[in-house]
Amino acid sequence: MSSKGIRDRVAIVGMGCTRFGEHWSASAEDLLVDATGEAVSAAGGLAREDVDAYWLGTLGSGQSGLTLSKALALDYKPVTRVENYCATGSEAFRNACYAVASGAYDVVMAVGVEKLKDSGFSGLLRSDPPGDGTAPELSLTAPAAFSLLDPAYCARYGVDPADMRAAMTHVAWKNHANGALNPRAQFQGGVTKEKVEKAPKVAGRLGVFDCSGVSDGAAAAVIVRAEDALRYTDRPIYVKGLSLAAGPGMGASDSGYNYTTFPEVVRSAQDAFAQAGVTDPRHEISFAEVHDCFTPTELVLMEDLGFAERGSAWKDMLDGAFQLDGRLPVNPDGGLKSFGHPVGASGLRMLYECWLQFRGEAGERQLSDLRRALTHNLGGRPGNCVSFVSVVGSELD
Repeated sequence: MSSKGIRDRVAIVGMGCTRFGEHWSASAEDLLVDATGEAVSAAGGLAREDVDAYWLGTLGSGQSGLTLSKALALDYKPVTRVENYCATGSEAFRNACYAVASGAYDVVMAVGVEKLKDSGFSGLLRSDPPGDGTAPELSLTAPAAFSLLDPAYCARYGVDPADMRAAMTHVAWKNHANGALNPRAQFQGGVTKEKVEKAPKVAGRLGVFDCSGVSDGAAAAVIVRAEDALRYTDRPIYVKGLSLAAGPGMGASDSGYNYTTFPEVVRSAQDAFAQAGVTDPRHEISFAEVHDCFTPTELVLMEDLGFAERGSAWKDMLDGAFQLDGRLPVNPDGGLKSFGHPVGASGLRMLYECWLQFRGEAGERQLSDLRRALTHNLGGRPGNCVSFVSVVGSELD
């Protein structure tokens, strides 16, 4: 898989993000107004009327572009609503970037929003397309599907289940510790490792703290041509690579699938790295925001993204390699574990952390010596996924 890419042709010049959480007193429209307003304000000298087109990502919090145009009272601007499972926010960003790179528009905005708490459900609200009733997602919950990564990983690499449990616990502990430093996270308190391991079980060995939360939120990004970026900010973010891979969806029917990798992630990462000119991600990526929907997912992602050798991510995790002071910080903002997962907003929330970090505005979790960052979204479930990877940087190459 390969694509020509749009390296250094577009830049982010403004971003906004609401606090993620239980917004009982705010509507999806309220969240959209807040996120887009902050994004426009961050792009100095930009008026909302200057935005030529919008891409809105939402799984179930609105239909059509009217969801955004009504909230913002737009004056007959094009608004494209997109959905791609949990990569929905990233898909809005990808399409918005390509629109600018193509020359079709000068200034565009990618927006993501989701209101999940009002649904009355404890997870994602969606309607499955008609089928014959044999689809695995109809009988297997998301926690159950991702819980299979744990025993499969132990069996394939000969890892003691106790060591794997410790590594999974470390993921939750690390990400909640990072989220405790982030005023926009849903959960702003750290958790002890003992609390993680004693939490009620959800599926397999996954407890409550091994699973991302349910929340409301919105985020937005203003995108322009790279040569125009300094008109709006002295610290833009340049897009180096964007890749989306949708798998064949064979799932458990594929006898070769072993639940220790996401082939879609491997393919999208390879493509994004090729576009960005990254040959050694462990040393060329300064930090990463990844889709930690469940704790074993983050461990597998470390290997699929090339941040750890196969069968060794659990050791690297326990050694502190992916902590704020480690060799490659992962989820410095707290990840899905601390923010929850309002589907349409999560991908743009990851980019918002890149925006803050590259601008030196991340507060107590601020990292140093930054050059390139990676964001990753995973949608679907093991064996039946879509995967998005972006590489962004603070300087033109």
